[in-house]
Amino acid sequence: MRLTHLKQAVFEANLALVKEGLVKLTWGNVSGIDRNLGLIVIKPSGFSYEEMTTDDMVVLDLEGNVLESKLNPSSDTATHLYLYKNFPSIGSIVHTHSEWATSWAQALLSIPCLGTTHADYFHGPVPCTRLLTPEEIQGDYELSTGKVIRELFSDIDPEAVPGVLVAEHGPFCWGKNPAEALKHAVILEEIAKIAFRTFVLGKKDPVQPAILEKHYSRKQGPKAYYGQVTGDK
Repeated sequence: MRLTHLKQAVFEANLALVKEGLVKLTWGNVSGIDRNLGLIVIKPSGFSYEEMTTDDMVVLDLEGNVLESKLNPSSDTATHLYLYKNFPSIGSIVHTHSEWATSWAQALLSIPCLGTTHADYFHGPVPCTRLLTPEEIQGDYELSTGKVIRELFSDIDPEAVPGVLVAEHGPFCWGKNPAEALKHAVILEEIAKIAFRTFVLGKKDPVQPAILEKHYSRKQGPKAYYGQVTGDK
């Protein structure tokens, strides 16, 4: 039950949030899931990255019952659990308050695909959710956050758009494993920065559809040809 490999991968991805400049203090978390066992590994709540070890990772089941650890799981656990239940293809989730992506989220703006850097990894805009209602906020807030993300993705493929902006909150990204989810969080932050600067320079129209399709398909999917056969895309 110890999930040694997954715990190590989640631990390393959490530390990488700091290295990549995506978090300050304790403002972020990474989780991963073992689909065969139905178990989740997630960062402990409010825990210092400098003091954290692999053994501090919290193991839970899909109902949120803590199976391993004396520490409380991340306060965002209910959001993670809901997304795992509703996005069956994902294996890891990253949440941060990275400054550029969070700026778009606080402005209640989706990030349009303005060029090839974005198109390589997100097949269209990075969408922003609707505002939570007072009832959703005062009720099960973290669960409501997961539900509003799922609502937005009712007609969006979470594999083609591996991230979202939660209005007035910040970004959530995902992938098949912690390393990939982390990569998507890094990419999202970079395209949020580039898009902001592109807006300042006066261009707000989306990239040409042909460019979006070409760049996305050459890096993603069955016809991808970017990179080496055994290497990362």
